[in-house]
Amino acid sequence: MTCTFFGHRVVSEEIKDKLKSIVLNLIECYGVDLFYLGNNGEFDRLVLRVLKELKQDFPEINYVIVLAYLNDKKSAELYKIGEKTLYPEGIERVPLRFAISKRNEWMIKNSDMVVTYVKWSGGAEKFKCLAEKMGKDIFEIS
Repeated sequence: MTCTFFGHRVVSEEIKDKLKSIVLNLIECYGVDLFYLGNNGEFDRLVLRVLKELKQDFPEINYVIVLAYLNDKKSAELYKIGEKTLYPEGIERVPLRFAISKRNEWMIKNSDMVVTYVKWSGGAEKFKCLAEKMGKDIFEIS
């Protein structure tokens, strides 16, 4: 089973325990063993930290950082430190201003479940709604 994440660019560290609890439940109760995440904000960085921590206790899980841009500074840093990354086919043909949206759509289509942190209107809410329309199981951080 595969899971992806959507949350606001700016988040509080206070949600870390709730996020970790949800991810742990997905691993233990739903058999999720592959996680897709972005690399564009604090929520994504928090998810990455949680997944790295859980990988120590669950070495069978894997995570992949799905890139929206191939030749930016963030992508180069990930490559440099050896993180697993993926650049979905077709994004190179999308105008740069739509690259994150196209990447997020790819992550939803290729996942069974979605973890969301949505507190206000914006991109995270948009992709949570898209995931719901696509019939994905949604797990919300409250």
